[in-house]
Formats: sequence, structure tokens, C-alpha cells
Amino acid sequence: MIRVLLVDDQRLLRSGFRALLDMEDDIEVVAEAGDGQEGLALAREHLPDIALVDIRMPVVDGIEATRRIAADPTLAGVHVVILTNYGFDEYVFEALRAGAAGFLVKDIVPEDFLHAVRVAARGDALLAPSITRKLINRYVDQPPRTGTGLEELTNREREAVALVARGLSNDRIAERMVISPLTAKTHVNRAMTKLRARDRAQLVILAYESGLVTPQHR
Repeated sequence: MIRVLLVDDQRLLRSGFRALLDMEDDIEVVAEAGDGQEGLALAREHLPDIALVDIRMPVVDGIEATRRIAADPTLAGVHVVILTNYGFDEYVFEALRAGAAGFLVKDIVPEDFLHAVRVAARGDALLAPSITRKLINRYVDQPPRTGTGLEELTNREREAVALVARGLSNDRIAERMVISPLTAKTHVNRAMTKLRARDRAQLVILAYESGLVTPQHR
């Protein structure tokens, strides 16, 4: 059972998401919150698998709520997915840096929304190719950031991280590296541990910030 926390200041929107999620046999909404502060408290109380968090809220916004969840060791198993009306903007980028596993636009079709919840519950990043391209554009003209910890990775782990940054799944990474999917997953997980990344979304950002992957176009 995938346990979901809804954090959004729009009650009507929360009700719509809850009705959609409650129809699924493998998904349960465990709590709802109207702001980030309440959401953080409920996350600590219920320990959900997924926290669907609005990016712009009163009291504590989605970015700060994400940052606090990511900083709390007791919430290490909580995958934050940002909800936004605005598509990919600087706020979403900051939320990804803060520790979000990905983001969803609120007008997403129901089938894609449910699929995204299940993807996030598996620990995979919700970064579509279009989002990866915008991340690439974000790093054009920026010098690589030092001190990212990449020197701790083996060559194979670095290769796996670079492929994650290109948007490849574990199965595709396995094909490119000519290894089994399980070995590919192991490389990715070890890299996440060494780099202290909560999920694949943070690996993507680290790969571009460090210069491991170089933007090829604007």
C-alpha cells in the first residue's frame, strides 16, 4: 500500500486528488494539510511514502517544507513530489535542490497522475525528458561546482550517474553499460549514498553542477 500525504492550501484541489487516489486499491491518503508547517508535522506523525506538496503556500511554502523533510533523518523514506500550476520555473528548481523527487503540474491527466505517484513510491525521479532539457539549459554558462563528492565514486558509478542525468532508467543504463539491471541499480544506489543524494532527481542536479555531464545545447 502506497501511503500519501496531501499538502496544499486549496481545499478543493486536495479533495479532488484525494477522491482520485482513494479509488485505487494500492494507494491510501493518510492525511491532509493546508500549509507546509502542518504538512511537516503530519509527515512526522504518519511517515507517508509520498508527500504531494504545493510549491506556494502560506506559513511555510513547499520549498522550505521539502528542505525540512529532507533534513530530518526520521523522514528519509518520504518522497516529496512538488505540485505546481506554473510548469518548470526557478521555484521548482529550488525545490529539486532542496530534496524533492520531482514535480507535477496540477492540470495533469488522472492516469498520468496515478502513474507518477507509483513511480515516486518506487524511489524513481519524476523528471521527464523535457524537464531534463530545462535543467541542462539552467547550467549553460555556469562554471562547475567543486566539492560535490564525485571523487568518491568509482568509474562505473560515475558512468551510471552520467546516464541518470541523461534521463535513462535503470534498464536503459544496464543496456548502455552492458550489465544487469540489478547491477545498474546497485551502481546508482551506491552513488546516491556516497553523494548523500535522496533520490535520482538530486543525482541529475549534482551531475550538472559538478560538470560530470556538460550541457550540449541551449
